[in-house]
Amino acid sequence: MDIKDKYKITVGIECHVQLATKSKLFSGADNDARDKAPNTVVSPIDYALPGMLPLMNKKAIELAVKAGYALGANISKVSRFDRKHYFYPDLPKGYQISQMYQPIIGSGSVTVPQIDGTEKTVRIHHAHLEEDAGKLTHHSSFSAIDLNRAGTPLIEIVSEPDIHSAEEAKAYAQELYRLMTYAEVTMGDLYHGNMRFDVNISIAPNGSRELGKRAEIKNINSFRSVERAVEYEFHRQAELLEKGENVLQETRGWDENSQKTFSQRSKEEAQDYRYMPDPDIPPVVLTEEQISEIIKTVPKLPNEYRKSWVNIGFDNTVLNALLANKYSAMKLDSVKNKSNDQVAKKVGIWLTMLSNGIEPQDSTVFDSISEENLIELANLVIENKLSATAAKEVFNIMIETHDKPSIIAKNKGLFQITDTESIVTIVSQIINDSSNKNAIDDIKSGNHKAIGFLVGQVMKLSKGSANPSSAQKIIIEEIDKL
Repeated sequence: MDIKDKYKITVGIECHVQLATKSKLFSGADNDARDKAPNTVVSPIDYALPGMLPLMNKKAIELAVKAGYALGANISKVSRFDRKHYFYPDLPKGYQISQMYQPIIGSGSVTVPQIDGTEKTVRIHHAHLEEDAGKLTHHSSFSAIDLNRAGTPLIEIVSEPDIHSAEEAKAYAQELYRLMTYAEVTMGDLYHGNMRFDVNISIAPNGSRELGKRAEIKNINSFRSVERAVEYEFHRQAELLEKGENVLQETRGWDENSQKTFSQRSKEEAQDYRYMPDPDIPPVVLTEEQISEIIKTVPKLPNEYRKSWVNIGFDNTVLNALLANKYSAMKLDSVKNKSNDQVAKKVGIWLTMLSNGIEPQDSTVFDSISEENLIELANLVIENKLSATAAKEVFNIMIETHDKPSIIAKNKGLFQITDTESIVTIVSQIINDSSNKNAIDDIKSGNHKAIGFLVGQVMKLSKGSANPSSAQKIIIEEIDKL
């Protein structure tokens, strides 16, 4: 029996999302620590100097409401902050300000599109606001502390254990990323840790009503690593159970180089953190009107794009590639609104080529391409004035020069020959060439596969400028005359 048929895996994911505010959660320090020298974007509040009291960031509350809407979740009208006590050198206060008992975001769900076109619903238990700790860099004989990240505003999105494969875990992480970036909750820079995934994994024999002991894999910052960590951890735990050994409840790390998890410490329970209400921060109170006004500012979300594109007919691979970058989706939607589904489908294919080499949070290239040029290029293909290959070449040049597609095609000699006389002349050369006699005889005897060979000859002689459909029609007509 395959090991995957013997054990069922259960996965829950806690995702830390860095909010796109200008300042930190409780201080006026810069929230963007990228490329900053260590310990240079820290205020006395972040250092927890005596007498320094936290001041609530209003923008963080607004972004949390947006996140709750994107998650289809209940948004609390009253939420409170708590102190989570534990000692780390990178947490100067000795406690973290979080929301244990009354989080701002309640239960919700994420509808996750699967590779095979089906959908899976992953329930959200809750999401809470909290501040981040600093960063420790470990060396052989010492550890260096950087407090730039201390006080960074986060929401932690906690899923229910509804995920049961590595593929589902990856798909959920990707959709969560789309939701948070499209709603403009976060910048979404995975490299700099704007979203980090803590993956809880347990396995149990198939048919068991109880979950196994779970291991939590901390601070994963790529979708591929989420998938591979789940896959590795399944096999690690299964091997232990097969040997009759116990799986420890523990916190583990992910080593990208070895593609393995490693033990860090035993897993704490909630009571170990000695939560208590934070006496320095009053409750956050929101009215229904305030929540409604914030929700009105949420841009179009991924599933809204999917619904508006349903008649275009993209396959799942193209659809996911388009949605990987929200600026790509916005550009395509604008093209669709100014043209039609046929044009949008061709433009969508070109935009996926562009998305592959661009960071998901980068809008620069998409901003520089005009909808009018994309529509013109698509129409040149639809009208058989440009081949698909030529259009791709024009598209790549257009990105660099921003010239009109018709001008690029003319300068490069890429327009297709559509007039019958010119193509008849080329076809006559092909038919009169003795090296093509066997192909012609095959066509005469009913083997029409050979037509493709002769069309290829026409395209070669015309340097790719002949219209293939016209060439095929004329080849058949000319051979029928023989």
